[in-house]
Amino acid sequence: MDVILLKKVEGLGNLGDRVKVRSGYGRNFLLPSGRAKLATPENIKLFEERRAELEREAAESLAAAEARRAAIEALESITIKAKAGDEGKLFGSIGPADIAEAAAAAGVAIERREVRMPEGPIRAAGEYELDVHLHTDVNATVKVVIEAE
Repeated sequence: MDVILLKKVEGLGNLGDRVKVRSGYGRNFLLPSGRAKLATPENIKLFEERRAELEREAAESLAAAEARRAAIEALESITIKAKAGDEGKLFGSIGPADIAEAAAAAGVAIERREVRMPEGPIRAAGEYELDVHLHTDVNATVKVVIEAE
């Protein structure tokens, strides 16, 4: 299945690229989410007419993500208090939703889906460096401190 990308897709291509993808990926993900259109001659012509508008939207999105990264990195750390045992092991865990809520309390807007936790939820008190994926080209690093109550 040939498609034209309307947005940058990580690991696939940039805006305006014509790529060949598996039909299930295109039909179930790219087309319904508005990230791509079928590469028919009619859609190619429509895309070329809208190219400047789409590029402007992409540039605005990137600039907004850069501004958010600056705000996140200006924040020294996010502190979360949690109940823990004597050895620092938490009763429960700290996940992306907890981190997003603590960041909002600190004055920085982070969505739960943007927080990357490759090792899974945090289960012990301490300091952690986590990545925040704001845009396909923009990542920020935030320091999270988990303190025992």
